[in-house]
Amino acid sequence: MDISQSLSSRGWADEAVAQIEADQRRSADTHLWKLEVPALSGIDLYLKDESTHPTGSLKHRLARSLFLYALCNGHIREGAPVIEASSGSTAVSEAYFARMIGVPFYAVMPRTTSPEKIAAIEHFGGASHFIDDGRRIYAESAELAARLGGHFMDQFTYAERATDWRGNNNIAESIFGQMRDEHHPIPAWIVMSPGTGGTTATIGRYIRYKRHPTRLSVADAERSAFFDGYATKNPDCRCEQPSRIEGIGRPRVEPSFVPGVIDHMVRIPDAVSLAAMRVLSKRIGRRVGGSTGTNFAGMCLAASRMAAAGESGSIVTLICDSGERYANTYYSDDWLAERQLDPAPHIPAIEAFLAGAPLDLPCRECWG
Repeated sequence: MDISQSLSSRGWADEAVAQIEADQRRSADTHLWKLEVPALSGIDLYLKDESTHPTGSLKHRLARSLFLYALCNGHIREGAPVIEASSGSTAVSEAYFARMIGVPFYAVMPRTTSPEKIAAIEHFGGASHFIDDGRRIYAESAELAARLGGHFMDQFTYAERATDWRGNNNIAESIFGQMRDEHHPIPAWIVMSPGTGGTTATIGRYIRYKRHPTRLSVADAERSAFFDGYATKNPDCRCEQPSRIEGIGRPRVEPSFVPGVIDHMVRIPDAVSLAAMRVLSKRIGRRVGGSTGTNFAGMCLAASRMAAAGESGSIVTLICDSGERYANTYYSDDWLAERQLDPAPHIPAIEAFLAGAPLDLPCRECWG
């Protein structure tokens, strides 16, 4: 490449970064809702609503960071495709940014991904590349990138390093800023479910960087390697069954998962996540997704521990995305029956807890 070609390439990358930065400046922060639960006297619950991003989920922040990281490292080139391994929400957000800077985008995903997420990817100009064996998602993504001469974004490796965890309007800085005038401004707990592990790494690092006493509880899905990896301190743990909670739960302990910043982990059975999803949806008057149900179940467990210890304080978790993406899955009785998932037995336990009763859920916990 001669100097003129090099300058042209740099010029294109500079313009791409400028477009993404301009998009961020046009975007407002997401709302932090206070969930009124009078029975939990002295314990305040907050939900940061990441579903209001332009692409409808928490992954909008991650996708922006991944694109900026890849552009500034020279990995994305003009006209060359971007490829990602994603079961939906990250792919939706990456398709948005790929279209913004004018490059093709391919999402490698299980064939079982919800039709709503596939449609959202296509809405933003992305293409879906389906696989039948979820264990090949990493290898297939790398192979597709090599065949097309593109860049494999690899969110599971780069999520924890692409985000500026010290600040720069990351999600942790946003949470603490929005909590500043609340009765308990420094949360006792932040609860987050792991997809790549990148968001939990960002939150945990920020807590330690700012020297806050806040503790981080990570709520994992039933079919996932993260909990076992944390409990046994074995990064080579594997889970052979694919997660049924889209966006979270992984077959391996991903490189972006940083156990050293986590204070507590809990494994939430899928039926409990979906029960919590339905209870929360009823409480706030609109549908949330399955991973939000996992978060809310983890929040209830944290509140239960605080109540039992006579503690007061605040707890924050996230609404990851809207439940409208799951009308044909988590909100479909036929879909649940096919997978032998029954949230009904756990709904009364969660509702009773929110009314003042002790919480009784079949979850496994582990402390760091």
